[in-house]
Amino acid sequence: MIFSTKMSRRHLLQSTAAVTALMFASRGYTQDAPASEPFSFETLTEMAQARAAEAYVEPTPPEGFLGDLDYDDYRLIRFDGDRARWADTDSQFHVHAFHTGWLFGEPVKLFEVTRDGDTATAAPMIFSTDDFEYLNALADRVPEHAELPGVAGFRLNARLNHPDRFDELVAFLGASYFRALGRDSRYGLSARGLALNTAGPMPEEFPRFTRFYLEHDAQGAAVVHALLDSPSVTGAYRFVIRPGEATEMDVTARLFFRADVAEMGIAPLTSMFLYNGINRAGFDDYRPRVHDSDGMRIVQRGGDVIWRPLNNPSRLAGSYFAENGPVSFGLHQRDRDFANYQDPEAHYEMRPSLDVVPATDWGPGHIRLVEIPTDLEVNDNIVAYFIPEGDIKAGDAREFSYLLRWGDLPENDGAEIAHVVDTLAGAGGVSGVVNAANKRKFVIDFKGGLLSRLTAEDDVTPIVSVTGGELVNVTLGPVPGGEIWRMVLDVSAQDSDVVELSAHVAGYSRKLTETWLYQWTRENA
Repeated sequence: MIFSTKMSRRHLLQSTAAVTALMFASRGYTQDAPASEPFSFETLTEMAQARAAEAYVEPTPPEGFLGDLDYDDYRLIRFDGDRARWADTDSQFHVHAFHTGWLFGEPVKLFEVTRDGDTATAAPMIFSTDDFEYLNALADRVPEHAELPGVAGFRLNARLNHPDRFDELVAFLGASYFRALGRDSRYGLSARGLALNTAGPMPEEFPRFTRFYLEHDAQGAAVVHALLDSPSVTGAYRFVIRPGEATEMDVTARLFFRADVAEMGIAPLTSMFLYNGINRAGFDDYRPRVHDSDGMRIVQRGGDVIWRPLNNPSRLAGSYFAENGPVSFGLHQRDRDFANYQDPEAHYEMRPSLDVVPATDWGPGHIRLVEIPTDLEVNDNIVAYFIPEGDIKAGDAREFSYLLRWGDLPENDGAEIAHVVDTLAGAGGVSGVVNAANKRKFVIDFKGGLLSRLTAEDDVTPIVSVTGGELVNVTLGPVPGGEIWRMVLDVSAQDSDVVELSAHVAGYSRKLTETWLYQWTRENA
């Protein structure tokens, strides 16, 4: 099966990419295995640039038993952990491969990079059916000792949580998708190499990593180079991965465009938000909250912080935040209390947050947030990325560098400004009476900073703006018995289907809280 660049995002998360044709012979599968050759990020960059001058070639569908693998078959395949690459070395990382087949049809190639002084060489990492366990009747259909044409992707294991155990750290699988863990995290949101024409009038294109070059260095980091390819763009990527409480990745992306691009998203993030206290009324579920992320956080160059709670709207929604060189942006899971999720299998309270921190000045542009309606938690329906100002034309080249931080990323209660700890919503107006259907009540809880040390007698003011509606009433005050301050807004939508809200607390000639932003779509009330 070939997946075109127009396939759905959820399937893309479960697919992979390649430009290598899959050939079958009666004696088994073979892979072209060139000898070791010199390698550097510069040689990979030259390869990407050269390919951008050539026509894009669609990958060839797999044949033989690989082409016959379906969903049920794929569930019966496991990588043999005893055959992990680098396990017989002093490396702090082990390499495990993902098998091709089912939605992961096209193989990618892995190479191992070794160094001798200042010289580096790359040699193919060969995988065969001996590297995998095939369970039940599937084992009878798989040729023994057959060399595979590549793999679907890979994961790196490291001593992330315990000094005597190698735990999964990062996985690259499907198009340009990858995800990582901080200490004691469970997999949740993902990142991508690049987003093209997402949720717009033109078909979305999913560039794919087709080659990976893996290296472990003496400083405790893993270095991954990747070659990106698609009909509109090629790219050379470099990831320097450091495991820790918050796992960090230094990313450099060098892009070369074959064609004009309507919209390019840098450092795209993908997550899931089904419901929480904002929209729980639409879901008959015993769990109070179901989401991988509950908000987008933006730190602006001037020092202001924006918190935008996520939504699961009734129709496709998009928000653009104008930024001139943002300090950071990311999707966060702020609520870390199991009692607020009540899911002992999914453990949503352990899903990582992810920040993007530009390493250089990205200049003017927009951070875009896309929210896609969904009724199921298996669907990733949240996308965020940065759109640089200016057109992208065929023949253009771009380079972006940034840091990714994966982990709990907790807010600092001792910071100068208070942060949003919760957002709730419900029918507007006065409780116990019938209110107009076009009214909505929003409850915003702030914690930390100077605000948490103030009392109701202190001189603080709620600053609220409403676009597309009217602010009917606002109250602000401390919640008894804690450090929480609560702002309550009653908003009327008037004739608009979309209402944009902004709120923060000010006092003593300063801003005392983050800026809370929200987009209320009336059909979602």
